[in-house]
Order: sequence, then structure tokens, then C-alpha cells
Amino acid sequence: MAKWNIDTTHAQASFAARHMMITTVRGSFNKITGTIEFDPANPAAASVEAVIDTTSMTSTGVEQRDQHLQSPDFLDVANFPTITFKSTKIEPNAAGTEAKIHGDLTIKGVTRPVVLEAELLGQGKTPFGTTVAGFNGKTKINREDFGLTWNMALETGGWLVAKDITIELDVEAVLATEAAPA
Repeated sequence: MAKWNIDTTHAQASFAARHMMITTVRGSFNKITGTIEFDPANPAAASVEAVIDTTSMTSTGVEQRDQHLQSPDFLDVANFPTITFKSTKIEPNAAGTEAKIHGDLTIKGVTRPVVLEAELLGQGKTPFGTTVAGFNGKTKINREDFGLTWNMALETGGWLVAKDITIELDVEAVLATEAAPA
């Protein structure tokens, strides 16, 4: 089983939520760390641990909204500086290039099970001699399940911020070690 380290300079976690029930607002975090244990010959034995630095949120396009998302109404980054994911089970497809990654997601101190729809995007050598692999994972959560309950009712009906949040991770991982065959 090979150990891969997430390359923080080539990784991003993004999120999207419906706003006023008519449009989508997107944002992202640009500091992700973690490890992936992965062997293409045995993808079901893989594991993933990722940590997103909530203070690394990049602009949603509106500074006031960014500050509100970092406040206690939402992520409360002063008290909860990370979002974490730890896999519990991997269900690869027959080709081993896609998988359902079951795991525990922790946001704002609340841990819930989620399933990432993941894909191995490719693997190769860099011009610098390292071996890298690219992965993408996507899930949808109900933010209220994680204590992110702030909202405002609209006079026309509905809510300012949707409950459903789409989370997507794009990571490049660098081969760190490879275990000797047993």
C-alpha cells in the first residue's frame, strides 16, 4: 500500500449553495492537508484523511459574505479552524478508477457520515522526479446537520440560504512511501 501526501499547492476544496432559491454562490478553501493510502491493484483497501483549514477560505465574491461565513453564524473559524474527513470504507467500481468513499466529516465540531463520489483522474511522474496522482471527490450535505443553521426567511417564501451544500475536492497527491510486498 502506497502512502500519498496531499500537495497543498495543488489542492482545493470548493462549496456551493443556492442563494435566495434562484442562484448559486460558490467559494473555496485553498489549504488542504492529509494523506491517501492507495494501491491501484487493491483500491478497496484505500483510506483517506483530509484536513481543510477554514481560515483559508477564498473569496465568494463579496467580502461581507466571506466574513459572515467565517463568523459564529456559520463556520466559526476562530473556534473551529478545521474541517476534517476520515474514510471508513471504500467501494471501488470494477475498473478501480471511481469509488464511493464512505467516511466521517466533521464541521464545527459535529461529525456525520457522508459518501464522496470519487475519481482517480490520473497518475504520472513530474518533471521534478516525483510521482503524483490526481483525485476528485464530491458530496452533498445538509448544512443544518452540522450546526450551520443561520438563515433568513424571504418575504416571497423560501429561505436566503439553502440547506443543501455541495462540497467538491480536487487534489494532487505526491507519492511518499511504498510498502514492500508481503
